[in-house]
Amino acid sequence: MGVSDLRLITLTYHGFDGFPHQGELVIHRNQTDKMIQVFASLYANRYPILTMITIGDLPEDAEDQPDYANTSGFHCRFVAGTTRWSEHARGLAVDINPHLNPLVRGDEVWPAGATRYVDRTLGEPGMIVEGDVVVSAFDSVGWGWGGRWNTLKDYHHFSSSGR
Repeated sequence: MGVSDLRLITLTYHGFDGFPHQGELVIHRNQTDKMIQVFASLYANRYPILTMITIGDLPEDAEDQPDYANTSGFHCRFVAGTTRWSEHARGLAVDINPHLNPLVRGDEVWPAGATRYVDRTLGEPGMIVEGDVVVSAFDSVGWGWGGRWNTLKDYHHFSSSGR
């Protein structure tokens, strides 16, 4: 897998302001049609997304901010705490609204300011829960959801491999 396998796609999404916005997602070339299908479904169902900016266009410390909420795909990085490449490094994973859909490992919550959203019953716009339009859209293209994992919950994470 190399840079030549990645594609930049421009997608329309609904912002939390209720208006359409344009965003960019970098994804593996074999997954572009699936992501266009997924995000078309999210748009049709008015699912709100805060921002969709490629990782390279964000400030260097963006992911360290307690309210980090950017929706993104490709990110050249290892799985946290390992030397194994993340599915993001292959363009085979997408994170959606991380602040509203945190990663939860024991008492650890990322992003740091997202502790309130560990409670998945809040039902606030932009949250992802089992059976909703987001999970259904990714299920329809065969992608797995980190909210179904047993050892930790990664509520914002979807990937083609389910990892």
